[in-house]
Amino acid sequence: MTSTVSYHPASSRDEQPSAQREDGLLARYQSVLSAQSLDWERRYRKLRQLGSGGQGVVFLGERQGADQFRLPVALKVFSPESYRDAQAYEEDMARIAAVAARVALIQHDNLLDIHDFIAQDGLRVMEMEWVDGYDLRQVLTQRMFERTRERVSIRHWKYVNNVILTQGPVQPRLKPGVAIQVLRECLAGLAALHREGIVHGDLKPANIMLKRTGDTKVIDIGSAIDLHAAAARRMWSPAYAAPEVLEGGPNSPQADLATLGYVLIEMLSGLPAFEGLTTYRELIDAKKDLDRRLMHMLPPEVACNDLLLHLCRRLVTADPERRFASAQAADLDRKGAADFHRQLVKGDLASEYENDIRVWLEQLGDD
Repeated sequence: MTSTVSYHPASSRDEQPSAQREDGLLARYQSVLSAQSLDWERRYRKLRQLGSGGQGVVFLGERQGADQFRLPVALKVFSPESYRDAQAYEEDMARIAAVAARVALIQHDNLLDIHDFIAQDGLRVMEMEWVDGYDLRQVLTQRMFERTRERVSIRHWKYVNNVILTQGPVQPRLKPGVAIQVLRECLAGLAALHREGIVHGDLKPANIMLKRTGDTKVIDIGSAIDLHAAAARRMWSPAYAAPEVLEGGPNSPQADLATLGYVLIEMLSGLPAFEGLTTYRELIDAKKDLDRRLMHMLPPEVACNDLLLHLCRRLVTADPERRFASAQAADLDRKGAADFHRQLVKGDLASEYENDIRVWLEQLGDD
């Protein structure tokens, strides 16, 4: 037995499409297909503030589409407060937008995704992906330590304390394997930026996110700099800036490495490397002297490991020429970060770090 299927084209005289017959939807669809540009409105709902700084405020927002579509996004509203006038603000926003457009094309797993750069009533807003997780500033707090102890089982708490997060002298610290996992993913994100001639310029714990999926994201490229463009207005966090930057020198890829080195030392030691220092002179002197103080700052399990000490010293040495040649080199060169993980594997001390972080953060639940 055979069957046949008859096809009646939409343009048949016998039956016109109902959308065209009733309200012209098909005509509007054809108009969209032939248009050179599309001017569509977006709506956002502001949910809560995620953070604030010298450049402005970041909100968790909800992009609202048709038919109940909702997407959480991060919205950074750039403040004009620190600019002399509207023209200076607009000129700097044009520079930030140009860098953001290039970062948006990189599409690297360890870099924040940039969605759009919007002008609204003269103000500029950057729409970014919302990262579900915690930044390192939140992770390295006593509140996070206590929350972990309260919410995980007794058995898993012992594992977390031995492998992921443990008490430090001032704040919690990450165990070496996890700290180096976070470092390596940050280095991968930085390497992607640097290959495009872009320097992050403001790495710090608040700009490094641990996702609930277990991986790490470098976020907030508002201070990023195009190495090939003319000198631009720069912003950075003094406690994490390289000494040459504090002295007015270039914000280079090697400066990003020093900054990441300071974050690594904080992760490993449970001690902010420059706590209590307030003047540029104090910070510069302390950073130039950091190599000598490392053995006393780091816990014994770190200080006794030559590979970890070498890695820390190569990242934070005061002379940029003596740091690793690149972010990729800091990860993959001899005595780089990858070598430490290989050392753990050989000693049967390694773990599935991304999975460990994922399981830990999942158990913490929502704020």
